[in-house]
Amino acid sequence: MRLTTKGRYAVTAMLDLALHEGKGPISLADISERQGISLSYLEQLFAKLRRNELVHSVRGPGGGYQLKRERGEINVAEVIDAVNESVDATGCNKTGSCQSGEVCLTHHLWCDLSDQIHGFLSGISLADLVHRHDVQEVAERQQRVMAQPEKLIASSVASAS
Repeated sequence: MRLTTKGRYAVTAMLDLALHEGKGPISLADISERQGISLSYLEQLFAKLRRNELVHSVRGPGGGYQLKRERGEINVAEVIDAVNESVDATGCNKTGSCQSGEVCLTHHLWCDLSDQIHGFLSGISLADLVHRHDVQEVAERQQRVMAQPEKLIASSVASAS
């Protein structure tokens, strides 16, 4: 199964937006810092997310991005689809050319699995993820780290020596 970094990062960034919803527009720099995703990569992803009407941008001082719809109305599969990513368990990218240009014995099995995974991800909204206890714990840790960057730097320097 292929779910590349592009799909994973898009879901992570959208979940970050959902977690910080109500705090005004969120800058890509803040998402980059919290999630460890390069700013230039986020810019590429958010261009696609904006084109697919999952986010909208707010310009000017204090600008950034916000979800275009309620977080309960955006599912994980939509986010992955928006960045031209597919969850594909086939070896042929669903083309049917798996075995010397023809369909292999297990092609339809892997297509069915891909469809099941897509269906599963379609049933999970950003709101569902926001309400998960484990997601909340990670978000709280990230906020603590961002609030105390000097301690993080000091501990990193100490552990390196």
